[in-house]
Amino acid sequence: MKGKSIVAIGFTIMAFNSLYQYSWNALSPLLERGLNVGLFQISIAFSLFTIFSSISQPFGGGYADVHGPKGVGILSAVLSAIGFLGTYFTPNIQIFYVFWSLGSIGEGILYGIATNLGVKWFKQRTALVTGLISLGFGIGSIVVNPIIFYLHNFREIVLYIGLVEIVVLPLLLFLIDYPKNTQGKGVRETTLSTSFWILYVSFIASSTPLLVVSSSLSAIGFYLPKLQLETIISVFPLTSGLGRPIFGEVGDKIGILKSTILINIVEEIGSLSLFYNPIIAAILIGISGGSAATLYFNISGLIFGKKFSTANNGILYTGKALSGIIGSSIFSLIFLFSTDIAYIFVSIFPIIALSLIIIIIKKYKVS
Repeated sequence: MKGKSIVAIGFTIMAFNSLYQYSWNALSPLLERGLNVGLFQISIAFSLFTIFSSISQPFGGGYADVHGPKGVGILSAVLSAIGFLGTYFTPNIQIFYVFWSLGSIGEGILYGIATNLGVKWFKQRTALVTGLISLGFGIGSIVVNPIIFYLHNFREIVLYIGLVEIVVLPLLLFLIDYPKNTQGKGVRETTLSTSFWILYVSFIASSTPLLVVSSSLSAIGFYLPKLQLETIISVFPLTSGLGRPIFGEVGDKIGILKSTILINIVEEIGSLSLFYNPIIAAILIGISGGSAATLYFNISGLIFGKKFSTANNGILYTGKALSGIIGSSIFSLIFLFSTDIAYIFVSIFPIIALSLIIIIIKKYKVS
């Protein structure tokens, strides 16, 4: 495969993937009204997305590492489309949970396949390339969110997305493959390493503020004028997407771990900004938190190698399930009780993430 083709296909897959996460703030109010449910019930759906999109990655990734990404990728593309098409027909919140969970399984496997195209194929500037592919995870929602605001009907928008996705994504997945001559540690050896679990907890902590904003920005910014809120909901995915190649390039120049320290510092500033300006908070958390998966995947590849990177990074990505529960359901409960306590809660996590990265640098002599 040629470099530009790899990036273009990975980018497009990630653009569709982004709709599950970064179109949520635009879609969830429509789902609340259309299904006649409240904030907490809708937040459960976002938690289910993070759980199923995360736990599916090690299984789909392990298969892709051994047998190639084509077959499992096409199946995952169909599942992802079913998440939207099934939502069109859903009569109640319970059935919506089922279809959204099925779609999330497909989205998770596709996320792992797409990002690891960059990790596996590129020996130089790996973080930048991975970031460029992951940029699609923000750009897709920028295109779709204004359409969601315009239509005011969740069934109409999910039908259009599902129909386009079920045609485009299987065709793209048919074109991809992984290189054959890579080296690295398998899942068993990786997961027996203490450094992996330190990295895992750091990733959970670093991902939490991003998932708070991804799931609850419409609630956090409820007092903003409607146009301002809709604008920041649409711009937030862009900030998340742009941060990935930017911090990827920084990581290639100064070191992946130093770049990861930097994003956690910026994310802490963004978390504290929730107290006084949700727009600044969303921008800073988007730029920094959106880069987390890109950088943490590259740290994993640096330590454990690339041969089984889809599976290893898939296990690492399961941390997003915990981040999603913390950042969606638990945050929403605290938020309903006290916004100040909820924001203090969020600001703790970048400090935890930063501390653990420093431990990896000092204890394991990784540069």
